[in-house]
Amino acid sequence: MATTHSPPRLLPSGDSAITVEFSRNIDDAANQRVLALDRALTSTPIPGVTETVPTYRSLLVHYDPIRIDFAALCGKLAGLAQLPVPPTTKSRRWRIPVVYGGEHGIDLEDVASTLKTTPNDIVARHVAGDYRVAMIGFTPGWSYLSCRCRAGKIRAC
Repeated sequence: MATTHSPPRLLPSGDSAITVEFSRNIDDAANQRVLALDRALTSTPIPGVTETVPTYRSLLVHYDPIRIDFAALCGKLAGLAQLPVPPTTKSRRWRIPVVYGGEHGIDLEDVASTLKTTPNDIVARHVAGDYRVAMIGFTPGWSYLSCRCRAGKIRAC
């Protein structure tokens, strides 16, 4: 049985972009819907859409208003956004070497002090998480991560 999703909010963003907002909070379900809509627009392009920019909880869709108008594009996006989110079939697991403290993390002591803990505890907390790439930023290669915190909630990292 297909999951029924609440419709996203469609918000004008200037005169040539629409923000398709799936949630007001950062969570995996919203991010998966963002990425699914982004993939749908890549696999089945809508004439007039010029670029998409995924975020944790929304997809910014740039378009050419000469080729497609706001209302028509909203209708198409709303329809695509209601499609079931396909299961993720491919994932990659990366191990990233990290150096803490000293010249590589000059604020580690300050962070530990602010949180009333030790630098070793901060490092242990950081390496204990499983992180997921939620989106790629505007700087080439810069990824924004999400992780599950101790309470089981998803948050930006």
